[in-house]
Amino acid sequence: MRLELRQLEKSFGAARALSGVSLSASAGTVHAVLGENGAGKSTLMKILSGAERADAGQLILDGAPFHPESPEAARRAGVSIVYQEPLFCADLSVRENILLGREPTRGLFLDAARGTEIAERALQQVGVTGSWGLDTTLRELSPADRQLVSIARALSNADCKVLILDEPTSALTGADTERLFEIVRRLSGAGVTVLYISHFLEEVERVAGEYTVLRDGRSVSTGRVADTTRGELVSLMAGRTVTELFPRTPRTPGEVLLEVRELSGRRLPQHASVSLRRGEVVGIAGLVGSGRTELLRAIYGLDSRASGQVRVGGLAVAAAPVALSARKVGLLSEDRKGEGLAESLSIAENVTLSGTSVLGPWGLALPARSHAAAVRWIEKLGVRCRGPEQRVRALSGGNQQKVALARLLEQDVDVLLLDEPTRGIDVGSRADIYRLIDELAARGKAVLMVSSYMPELVGICDRIAVMVRGRLGPARPVAELTEHGLLLEATG
Repeated sequence: MRLELRQLEKSFGAARALSGVSLSASAGTVHAVLGENGAGKSTLMKILSGAERADAGQLILDGAPFHPESPEAARRAGVSIVYQEPLFCADLSVRENILLGREPTRGLFLDAARGTEIAERALQQVGVTGSWGLDTTLRELSPADRQLVSIARALSNADCKVLILDEPTSALTGADTERLFEIVRRLSGAGVTVLYISHFLEEVERVAGEYTVLRDGRSVSTGRVADTTRGELVSLMAGRTVTELFPRTPRTPGEVLLEVRELSGRRLPQHASVSLRRGEVVGIAGLVGSGRTELLRAIYGLDSRASGQVRVGGLAVAAAPVALSARKVGLLSEDRKGEGLAESLSIAENVTLSGTSVLGPWGLALPARSHAAAVRWIEKLGVRCRGPEQRVRALSGGNQQKVALARLLEQDVDVLLLDEPTRGIDVGSRADIYRLIDELAARGKAVLMVSSYMPELVGICDRIAVMVRGRLGPARPVAELTEHGLLLEATG
């Protein structure tokens, strides 16, 4: 047995994160670790990778006790991790990011030639080809390419025995996802044990042989993926039966709330036009890098507009977030850490950050009202936390996403621009988000939604437009579209 975890426990103050987690994985296997946000997956992986220490229990690697005191100690022992949202030095090159903290030396000096060799081999393993390479700075790369660099960094450890992949496809295109699957299969064929964390069960069915489900800090089930249905996995993760994943109440679209005419950015999008009516959900499909995010940012005024016009309620609006906000338009950013949240602040402060005028007289924000608003959204969205005063940085990625969404909903806008609203959110929570979007549309709100996940676009949208290389096609009724057809269009 390559890796064994026996009855691991971990607490943070009074909060119990792990309450007896056990897992076994053989050499050369892909083992999926499943669970809802807050189930304990991230804490478990931090313990394995040396970022945290378990309070109790045993870790055994290749038959010997394994208790890494730091990430570097774990790496030397052969355990590498790729986080869902890895940290980078944006102004350093790809080469420097891959080698950071582990640069090869010759005596007292850096061995530049050896470093280049290691970095090149790592990039070859993830199949990077094209317009960027070792000398490109991370700031120049797309989120998908940065994710490939993080995987290459993990694979630069030639003695890797256990590779942990935490939501590795969340920022990847379809082609890059297929490439990742090939990398995973090749590594497992070479004897590397891969722990694969994903909320996309179709990925788990394709790439993993075995699974362990965590719920509320406990391991509740282990088995073979081939012997378990998707519905059974969802029920095990949620502790309940999740039905009607894509709810749809009757919708009657009303007047046009948002109209985009021939909108162009400095680079992307190019002459994009779309309209959005009260009481409807319009989806934007397309590959990462096609210009979907740039379209929402240009509409909201975060990115400058080269030409075109945005009209809200029939009136032209300037390219400035304050102008759009005044017209009751809100944006949920794809980059929740960089733009969507103030991680050092509490949940309550984040939820009410953009609407303090309603929290007290004379522009004052009364803590009691802020607290009450946060409690309401914590209950509504099912945010797993210790309470409204908990710092956002202490939450799991999926729960952080819920807080970012709660901040937008607290503003009670009429037009919601949602950029990957369910990224990093588990199956049960996604069902809650879909139900919420359906409720918003039924109440007469208008939703323009970007997503890389075709099933959710087909499942909850009324119309879908496809963006290819910066150009937006017409929004067509969802009844005329299929997931396969959308993917074919998106690939050009």
